[in-house]
Amino acid sequence: MTLFDGVYPFYPQPRKAFAFDVSSIIVIAVFLSLALSFLLILPGIRGRADSGISEAGKQIPVAVQFTGDWETGQVTANTSYKSFSRTMVNADVGLHIGLGGVNVTLVGNPVNQINETINYNEHFAWRFGENYDEIYQKGLVKGLPSPILYLAEKFSRQSPCGVYIQYRISGHYTSATLWVAFCAWLISNMLFSMPVLVYGGYMILVTGTFMIFSLLSFSTVRNSPMCTIQFGPASLQTVYGASFWLTLATTLLCFLIGVVVVVLHYFRPKALKAFFDRSEDEEEGNAMLGEAYGNPYFWASKKNPHDNFALTIKAV
Repeated sequence: MTLFDGVYPFYPQPRKAFAFDVSSIIVIAVFLSLALSFLLILPGIRGRADSGISEAGKQIPVAVQFTGDWETGQVTANTSYKSFSRTMVNADVGLHIGLGGVNVTLVGNPVNQINETINYNEHFAWRFGENYDEIYQKGLVKGLPSPILYLAEKFSRQSPCGVYIQYRISGHYTSATLWVAFCAWLISNMLFSMPVLVYGGYMILVTGTFMIFSLLSFSTVRNSPMCTIQFGPASLQTVYGASFWLTLATTLLCFLIGVVVVVLHYFRPKALKAFFDRSEDEEEGNAMLGEAYGNPYFWASKKNPHDNFALTIKAV
């Protein structure tokens, strides 16, 4: 048991901070590019009110699928840094729970202590198809700092806390209902581009309803008992994160838009058509088209009234 530049044999080199989740960055970049492109062409779109409403509900249900801050917590504490060592460091320990896993951060105060850079961000996934315990075991082999392994162990399958299955199933159903909400948004987008505005309003309400279901699914596990996370005298407490509140705000916006569209349809239909830039000529054209499908002599009457009269006599 010798030392290598002040680092214990089980830790042959200082660990580097995990910068970001590449897949999450790719998804976010794609949707931000689409949103930016939409904003650039928005001034030239006729009927851009319905396009703006549709855009408002598109980004959030997809983006929050890949975020890691549905539930967060942080504590500053003096804690042991590595196994087999009594060295203590002062650091900020953070816990960030997402739908597909948990991120544990460890940032030293200051960052450079005991001849190392203490700046870690480790992800432990529990999505279907991922083996959380295997990822945790790899963390043990890598020699991650003790605070990270301590937090990760709380969510393992063997932990007496028993929260692994709850968070995993809750995250799965929350993700599923958010995808259904996104599909409902797609349908509402199509309906808003057609002369059936009220049905677009109904589908916006359906979008908000499924987003409410996703919030309820996640909040059930949030309210379940959890083991105490203690670092000496300091205790780490978690609260709802930015993704949860952003989803809630989008849900309320969907309900507001849906209710306004439905109410205007029944009480102020002309104001609703004006808001969505639907002219009376369009409505008359749609009515004529419907009449043409229902009346076999419609086009004949438009060409020559005398021919229509002859067709009517012949029909009789």
